[in-house]
Amino acid sequence: MPSVLALFAHPDDIEFVAAGTMLLLQERGWDLHYMNLCSGNGGSVEMDGPTTAATRLIEAQNAAQLLGATFYPPISDDLELTYSVPLLRKVSAVVRQARPSIVLTHSPADYMEDHQNACRLAVTAAFTHGIPNFQTDPPADAYFHDVTVYHAMPHGLCDPLRHPIRADLYLDTSSVHARKRDALAAHLSQKNWLDVSQGMDSYLVSMDEASRAVAQQAGRFDYAEGWRRHLHLGFSAKEMDPLRDALAPLAWVPAAD
Repeated sequence: MPSVLALFAHPDDIEFVAAGTMLLLQERGWDLHYMNLCSGNGGSVEMDGPTTAATRLIEAQNAAQLLGATFYPPISDDLELTYSVPLLRKVSAVVRQARPSIVLTHSPADYMEDHQNACRLAVTAAFTHGIPNFQTDPPADAYFHDVTVYHAMPHGLCDPLRHPIRADLYLDTSSVHARKRDALAAHLSQKNWLDVSQGMDSYLVSMDEASRAVAQQAGRFDYAEGWRRHLHLGFSAKEMDPLRDALAPLAWVPAAD
């Protein structure tokens, strides 16, 4: 069974930008794997850090269960996720345990450092999948089939300098949007936090609007997720596009400029 691994920063990041794609793959026989690298301890104005982390861990586990995904625990607190060898060894171990053909992660340029550092760790960890001499924590055997990395759309559909970002693959997630919404709703503690910290009103409505915005950028679909494919060199023997191939009837690739 082919597998897909989502490596994102915080609890609820996967649900906002990647859960629809994962559910579409699941319908086609793919095995889902789910990891938030950060604990989410900063995501509350009502609870202290340890209580917030414990609450969000349970919520993330519930969300992963709703998605039918294998869950991997976080390895860092919020804003402490750095591109470092100790953390890279931990993420690389998860890659080798999940043995994915597809890795989904953040945009390389996004509005906050946790997202960008999670992306860097995910990309390098995927790169190490076939390097037996790179030691992981805990130790895990390398594997040698091809891996393709895809980057999600950044928050606001732009980079930190406000330059618009467009996807090179859009997926129609309309058929699974309700399940994606249910998984996001499992992160109940985030309603008040996102209301206060980011003015997102309802985080569920904000996710609906973000998914519609990606669909509008594509110029088709009701709800969509967008992806950019990482260069294949070092990850696979040849250039390939397994996400597009697996979801071809629901995929749209814009014409090159």
